[in-house]
Amino acid sequence: MFNSSPNGIHRVDAALARYFLSTRFPPGSGTWFPRLLTHRVVSHEAALEVLDGIDAHFGEADDPDMEPIYTAIKDWVIRDAPGPASVPMRVCRRPRIPLGRALGWIIRHGLDLGATAARSLPKGARYLNASQFGLAIPGAFDWLASRPDVKAVFFIHDMLPFETPEYFLAKEFARHQNRMQNLARHGAGAIVSTEIVKAALQAHLVRLGRRDLPILTAPPPVAPIFMGESPADEELSARPFFVQCGTIEPRKNHLTILHVWRELVARHGRCAPKLLLVGARGWENENILDLLDRSAALRGHILEVSGLPTPVLRRLLGSARALLMPSFAEGYGLPLAEANAAGVRVIASDIPVFREIAEGSFVSLSPIDGMGWLRAIEDFSGEFWLRRPSETPPLDKSDSFFEKIEAFINSL
Repeated sequence: MFNSSPNGIHRVDAALARYFLSTRFPPGSGTWFPRLLTHRVVSHEAALEVLDGIDAHFGEADDPDMEPIYTAIKDWVIRDAPGPASVPMRVCRRPRIPLGRALGWIIRHGLDLGATAARSLPKGARYLNASQFGLAIPGAFDWLASRPDVKAVFFIHDMLPFETPEYFLAKEFARHQNRMQNLARHGAGAIVSTEIVKAALQAHLVRLGRRDLPILTAPPPVAPIFMGESPADEELSARPFFVQCGTIEPRKNHLTILHVWRELVARHGRCAPKLLLVGARGWENENILDLLDRSAALRGHILEVSGLPTPVLRRLLGSARALLMPSFAEGYGLPLAEANAAGVRVIASDIPVFREIAEGSFVSLSPIDGMGWLRAIEDFSGEFWLRRPSETPPLDKSDSFFEKIEAFINSL
């Protein structure tokens, strides 16, 4: 709510909420809202109003040409790179909803100390926890013990805090242990995005004594805005630039790309391609930030961007030479799927999850092959790559994702 733009998980959460609220419940029925201290039942009409407000806050229906941040990014891309004495640039879109108004919304819709989940949910209800909200809190779902008729289903986005703990804050390992314990104790089912995550989750649940937990594999849908090619901004397309999406943290492997860009600038000077780093600053990233903030060679060639509305991101991707995804590990990789759907080329790491979701539809490189990334980026910067692909890979429609989840929940 307090972020200035949604990430991929936010968009999937909102799509799930809107699907079930809009198509599966009659007007006048209620929605159970988990919020800060407890829970509240609000009308579905009010819940839809909240979703509309969040979309407006994030600018999900905005025209990119009317967004000052798009104009600022475009001006930066198309002008000549300044000399090394210039100051590095960062741009961020301000949230649409002021803090005081957002707090008022939370109090109005989120706090009701007199209502509890155990007594407010109807008999035989299904609870879908889409974003792991509260799952890391011990005891957060103990109320389910008094409501055995309520079937709780939890999304598990990845098992990376166990598999690659070195890329996370130290406390995240224990937090993920709590998630698994809550799932094993209270879950009637789980939903994951890939078979790779499913196998890792099943192995862990066996150790927790839950061999029988049903698990559905349902790859997240690509938002309609990314489906199919759209006209590129000709001024932007004429200047070679690339986009890397993701929180700035070690697992996303920004460090390799930044060193590649220093070499590109050393070779090509002001003619080197530019790079948009789309995402907020995360954790354990001191070395990355040192390069961004203090490297004279990178000034004028790399722009940090946060707070992008989805329509602006879509326009930028459509004009970029490629999306870069050099990650060491991922639970899914929604930007890759979105770029494929939009007919945008992708250079991505050769890791199992990417092979599962998009094998053959992207240039695949080892995440530690710096020279390979350098050569690919140089190749894509040439005039040959101004031509866009004529077809995009086929994708499942969003409806099949929602229908799979609905059928799975109803089967429990």
